[in-house]
Amino acid sequence: MRVVRITIAIAAIATAASLFAVAPAGAHGSGKGPAPAPSPTVLTEAVGVPFNLEVRKGKVLVADGGAGLIGQVKADGTVKTLIDGVPGASGLATSRDGRYFAYTTTVGGEEGITASGVTITGPRAFTAAADTLAFEKAKNPDGRLHYGVKNPSECVAKEFEKTPIPVSYTGVIDSHAYSLTAYGKGFVLADAGANALLRISRTGKVSTLAVLPPHPAKITAEAAAAFGMADCVVGVTYNFESVPTDVEVGRDGFLYVTTLPGGPEDESLGARGKVFRVNPYTGKAKEVASGLLGATNLAIQDGKIYVTELFAGRVSLIRHGKVSAWLDLPGALSIEAGTRGTLYAGTGVTGPGSVVRIDTGKGWRH
Repeated sequence: MRVVRITIAIAAIATAASLFAVAPAGAHGSGKGPAPAPSPTVLTEAVGVPFNLEVRKGKVLVADGGAGLIGQVKADGTVKTLIDGVPGASGLATSRDGRYFAYTTTVGGEEGITASGVTITGPRAFTAAADTLAFEKAKNPDGRLHYGVKNPSECVAKEFEKTPIPVSYTGVIDSHAYSLTAYGKGFVLADAGANALLRISRTGKVSTLAVLPPHPAKITAEAAAAFGMADCVVGVTYNFESVPTDVEVGRDGFLYVTTLPGGPEDESLGARGKVFRVNPYTGKAKEVASGLLGATNLAIQDGKIYVTELFAGRVSLIRHGKVSAWLDLPGALSIEAGTRGTLYAGTGVTGPGSVVRIDTGKGWRH
C-alpha cells in the first residue's frame, strides 16, 4: 500500500485530492431503502481506536489501536485488558473450534513498516507467530501488478514529474497485518500493505490466498489545469492500489472483503471504496459493490452485508450490489455480527472512540 497507511495515517493524501475523477457506478441507491435501523446503545467509551471487534461466547473483544491492546468490553462500561503491549493492534479472531485466538501487530513510523505479523495463542500456553513482513519480502504477492499509468507517453511522464505521485510502478515491499477472520483450521488475513489476502495457519505458516486487483481512476481536464499539467494527461487512467481493510466468511463459503483505494479516500475523489467476493480456492476476486466512502469493515448477518463508511459517518447495507445508507454513526470504523440479529460497532479516528450495540431484534426485517 504505497499511498495510504492505515493506523499510522488513515487520512487522505491532500496533494492528489483533485487530480482524479471517478465514475458514479455503484453509488448509494435512491428511492425506497431499507427500514430504519434501531438506535445504537453505547457499551463503552473507554477505547481509543477500535479497529476491529470480535464476539466470542457472548463477550465483545476489541483490538484497540489507540491503546495498543486487546481488550474485553465489560458490562459496567470499562474495558478489561486481555493482552497488553500490542503495537498497531487492529485485527483479532477466534478459530472456528474456539481453541485458538489470533491478533495482529504492526510497528512503523515515518520510514514505513518495520515489523508486522500475526500472533496465535492456544491450549497449554501454545504460541506461534506469523511474520508477514518477512513473507512480503520473500514473495511480494502484488509485485507483478502494475500501478499508476500503464505505458505512459513521454509527455505524461514529464507532467507527472511535477507532482509527488509516481507515474508508474509495480507492487512494492510492504506489509500491514490488519484484519483477521477464522477460516478452515486457521485464519485469513487482510494485509493492507501487501494488498492481498493471506492464509495463516495455526502454526504461523503464511501463504497467498488472493491479490486484490488495481483500482482505476481517470484524470479530469479540471484537475490537469489545477496542477498546471498539459492536456496529454486528460483522460489518462491511473491505477491505484486496492487496500483490503476487512475480511469475513459468507454463508456461501466465499470471502467478502472491504477495500480502500490506495489514494485519497475522503470525499475529494468521490466514494471509491469497494466490497469484493473472493473465491478461496482460486483466489479470484469479483466486485460486489462500490461507491463506499471509507469502507473500513464489514459484517455479514442473515445474508446481508453491513459496511462501515468511516468518512460518511454511517453503516450502510448492501443488497444485490446496491448500497443503501442504513444507520448514521459518526466515526463508524468497525462492525461485527453477534447473535439474534445483534450487531456491534466501533467508532473512532474521526471522533471519540466507542463500542456500541445495535439491537435489530429477533426476526428484524429490512
